[in-house]
Amino acid sequence: MALFDLRLQDVHNKLNNKELSVSELVSASFARIAETEPAIKAFITLNEENARLQASELDKQLQEGGDQGLLFGLPAGVKDNIVTEGLLTTCASQFLSNYNPIYDATVVRKLKVAQSVTIGKLNMDEFAMGGSNENSSFYPTRNPWNTDYVPGGSSGGSAASVAAGQVYFSLGSDTGGSIRQPAAYCGIVGLKPTYGLVSRFGLVAFASSLDQIGPLTKNVEDSAFVLQAIAGYDTSDSTSANVDIPDYTAALTGDVKGLRIGVPKEYLGAGIDPRVKEAVLKALAVYESLGATWEEVSLPHTEYAIATYYLLASSEASSNLARFDGVRYGVRAEDPKNLIDLYKKSRSEGFGAEVKRRIMLGTYALSSGYYDAYYLKAQKVRTLIKQDFDQVFSQYDLIIGPTAPTPAFRIGEQVGDPLTMYLNDICTIPVSLAGVPAISVPCGTADGLPIGLQIIGKAFDESTVLRAAHAFEQHTEHHKQRPQL
Repeated sequence: MALFDLRLQDVHNKLNNKELSVSELVSASFARIAETEPAIKAFITLNEENARLQASELDKQLQEGGDQGLLFGLPAGVKDNIVTEGLLTTCASQFLSNYNPIYDATVVRKLKVAQSVTIGKLNMDEFAMGGSNENSSFYPTRNPWNTDYVPGGSSGGSAASVAAGQVYFSLGSDTGGSIRQPAAYCGIVGLKPTYGLVSRFGLVAFASSLDQIGPLTKNVEDSAFVLQAIAGYDTSDSTSANVDIPDYTAALTGDVKGLRIGVPKEYLGAGIDPRVKEAVLKALAVYESLGATWEEVSLPHTEYAIATYYLLASSEASSNLARFDGVRYGVRAEDPKNLIDLYKKSRSEGFGAEVKRRIMLGTYALSSGYYDAYYLKAQKVRTLIKQDFDQVFSQYDLIIGPTAPTPAFRIGEQVGDPLTMYLNDICTIPVSLAGVPAISVPCGTADGLPIGLQIIGKAFDESTVLRAAHAFEQHTEHHKQRPQL
């Protein structure tokens, strides 16, 4: 893994100095996948032939000289709900097991402009619905730190592939914590940008008002590089924000003196593993030593966040997944009696248990007689949750707490208990409902499993979030620890 332990900047320098070729990088990536994939199962589809051809073309560019971009030639993985032209995009669902897109998502197109190399499509919970990667209809991904444990979800494959050194970085999607929670479980860095900062065009929708694409990397600097490449306004996405994109790497100064941090008491109370709380308090002590200050604050509507999220997300999922009918694309049921039977059979055979559960919950919440009582009320509570964040951010620069209440749990331990599984997102869901940015960085271990620190910022203030995360990283060794596969 030595080559894949290097910072992106170091690899970039080696490429430009002709000490390394893109073909060698890509070969190293596929060699590592061959070595570790039987145990990890991070990928659904590999892109080996095209990746090697692209590597050869990029090597010709290197020989011609000229400084290349920071992501040039770097092996990357893409979560399998982000469409890729000519490369299967299954959403880890049997419904889309034969879906070969005819266009690229905006973020994939931007990676092509940056000339990174897509190694393959990464495993996930089906249609991004789940927090452990056990809801993939193909096979569960396993945590590189201990293969008896989950890698988190839904971007479990994206996190595990980076942690295992299979790729330099990956893209995931975060609806209620699906980048940050697996990053915490796998001991890497996961960034959920502000809603609207990164285009959702080409992301297969789960909950459109919450979904956001972001990077998973080994360190904060790498995260800033990838965000720089994928952020920006997109006319193809009606929810894309037309804001100026700063130089995120310029924010990585290591200076957090005078930074005001709020620590929600709700994020360190009942249900939080004492070892996680201890790791977060130690991290706050690091910030104090660097000249930042922190105080306990309150986000009083946090207790309603889980119920609010699952009503809203499931309602949007019910609407978005209505397009999967066995007619236009995807797998079609055989020998239906009529059109209604085609819909019924295709959806029964194509969707897994968790997806069906959320469709039914969402359809119920949107139905006549229940809309006002459930969906509309959830929207009002979402506003209150956002106001909680606005109130704290009027006095503080950042909010810090744990990413997840516990380290990773064993495979099979919670999959039969959806409510317990949903509670794992108690620290990440309020952030998604508020639409603000947050990053998870490693801050310790418990029983050999990583613990994540969540740093939350004001809308479109990724620079401060990255600055604080980078400063913590520079004064600790947690991000340098690697799983021993």
